[in-house]
Amino acid sequence: MAKHDKIDIGVSTSLNPVPVVMISSGSDEIPRNICTVAWAGTINSEPPMVSISLRKSRLSYDIIKSTGEFVINLVNKSLAKSCDFCGVRSGRDVDKFDKCGLNSYPAKGLDKAVAITESPLSLSCKVKDVIELGSHDMFIAEIVAISCDSYLMDDNGKVCLDKANLVAYNHGEYFLLGEKLGFFGYSVAAPDVFERRMRG
Repeated sequence: MAKHDKIDIGVSTSLNPVPVVMISSGSDEIPRNICTVAWAGTINSEPPMVSISLRKSRLSYDIIKSTGEFVINLVNKSLAKSCDFCGVRSGRDVDKFDKCGLNSYPAKGLDKAVAITESPLSLSCKVKDVIELGSHDMFIAEIVAISCDSYLMDDNGKVCLDKANLVAYNHGEYFLLGEKLGFFGYSVAAPDVFERRMRG
């Protein structure tokens, strides 16, 4: 078969790879919980907004629906196994923080939710809307604060997430992000600019 011969594979969630994140939340009744989410993304720049999609059966769904807040914790290589565990076990049965040996701290800008200490970067989010879609409900939220590990900051105050060893999710498997191929606008950059930016 030729390299570009196309075949119909049906309809499914085939937009991949996607970020895999650990969503932490908390309430008066359940002080802290984690769930793993692959349906997450940026949806607006000003104000900065994101979405996550959850099944109604998830414990985190109830917590977030009641408090209107959650934290998106980015996943690096050292968190990958904990991330997977938090996607296959329910907080109704086990304290995932304890089971995974993770720590939490109060998320800046939020009243109830906690962030995961071991995550390289955590985004505090306040829910603005919930849209029922079918298997999942989409929580649309505004980012109200971000905290990150100090080693990710360069001398100019820029966050360098390429240092974080982040993980992506691709059709049921986890992958470590790898080779840098370019940067936004590199297709039209002058050769000297391309060379300098690729070194940095």
